[in-house]
Amino acid sequence: MHAATPPAPCPPSTAHLALPFFDEAHRALAEGLVPWAAAQQVDETDDRAACRDWVRRLGAAGWLRYCVPAAHGGALPALDSRALVLLRETLAYHSPLADFAFAMQGLGSGAITLAGSAAQQARYLPGVARGELIAAFALSEPEAGSDVGAMQTVAACASGIDAGGPFSLNGTKTWISNGGIADFYCVFAKTDPAGGTRGISAFIADAGTPGLDASRHIHVMAPHPLATLRFTDCTVPASALLGELHGGFKLAMRTLDIFRASVAAAALGMARRALAEAVHHARQRRMFGQTLADFQLTQAKLGEMAALVDSAALLTYRAAWLRDQGQARVTAEAAMAKMAATENAQRVIDMALQMHGGRGVELGSKVEALYRDIRALRIYEGATEVQQLIIGKAVLQE
Repeated sequence: MHAATPPAPCPPSTAHLALPFFDEAHRALAEGLVPWAAAQQVDETDDRAACRDWVRRLGAAGWLRYCVPAAHGGALPALDSRALVLLRETLAYHSPLADFAFAMQGLGSGAITLAGSAAQQARYLPGVARGELIAAFALSEPEAGSDVGAMQTVAACASGIDAGGPFSLNGTKTWISNGGIADFYCVFAKTDPAGGTRGISAFIADAGTPGLDASRHIHVMAPHPLATLRFTDCTVPASALLGELHGGFKLAMRTLDIFRASVAAAALGMARRALAEAVHHARQRRMFGQTLADFQLTQAKLGEMAALVDSAALLTYRAAWLRDQGQARVTAEAAMAKMAATENAQRVIDMALQMHGGRGVELGSKVEALYRDIRALRIYEGATEVQQLIIGKAVLQE
C-alpha cells in the first residue's frame, strides 16, 4: 500500500523556525534534517522491514540521539520537546512511517529515561540512540485503553510483592506499536490488583523472555507494526522493575506528557504535506481554460487549509516550549495541541483529497496515503474525546 516514500512536490517551508519558540540549536537541527529526510527513499511495502530500515537509518544519521539524554549517547542534556516536535513534523512530512519509527524509539524508552536505574539506562538507552535496539511501550489492553486503571495484566511476586521480585507477568496487551519487532518492552501491570491506578507498576521485558508471545500481528488501514502481546507466567527479575513499586501510572502519564505534543507535530507534518500537494496540484491542473488555482473557490479552500495548519502549529510549539521552560505540568496545553493538530490535519487532508478529484482516491497517491495515515492519530496516545475531557477539567479548575 506504501510502495515507497515518494519525493515531496517541494521542500517544507522553514519560516516557522523564526518564531520565538525556537533557538539557534533548533534551527541548526532543522537545517540538517530537512535535506536528509528529503533524500531518503525506503521501500515501505513491508511495514515491519521498513521500520527496521528507518530505525537503522535514523540511528546511523544521529537523529535518534534526540530520543535519549546526553549521558547515555543523546544529542542534548535532556529530552527536548521542541527538538522532538521539529523531528516528528519534518519526518511525517516525508514519510509517516519514518515518523512512527522515530517516535517509538522515544516513547518506548521514555520511561527508562525518566525513572530507570543507572544500570537500566546504561543497558538500553545507548542502543536506542544508535538504532541498535528497537523500543516499545506496552500500556493498552483489550478492555483498558483510555481507562488505564481497568488494566488486568498482573505482576505477582511469589515471595510477596514487597520482597523485591522476581515478578511473574500474566495478561494481554494490545495495539502495541513495534510489537513483534521490538527488542524490549516497557510493560505496565497491576502489582496491587485492587489499587486501581495506584496499583500499577512498570517493568522492562526483553523480547526473548519465556512466556512473552508477540506473534499476533494487527493489520490496520495505514500499515505500521502493531501486535497483541500475551504474557503467560513471564518471569522478569527484580532488576526489571522500572521506577517505584506502584508508581507505574504516574510514570506512564509523565512519559505521555512529553510525547503528546510530538503527536501533534506528526499530524502537523502530514497536514503541511497535504497542503503542499494541494498547491502543487492546483497550479498544474487545467480545466475550462485555466488552472485550478485560478478559481476563487480553490483559493478559498487553500486559505482555510493554511489557517488550520498555522493554528495547529502555534498550539503545538507552545506546548513544547512550555515544557522546555520547566513548567510543572503542561497536560492541558499538550492536550489542546494534540486535539487541534490531529483534527485540523484530518480536515486539511480531506480537503486536499477532494481537490485532487478522482486522482485523490487512487491507491498509491500521496493524498490517499495521508488520508489513511492521519486517522489513527486522532485515537492513539489519547483520543480526541479524552483530550476534550482533560482540557475541560483544566478550565473548570482555573
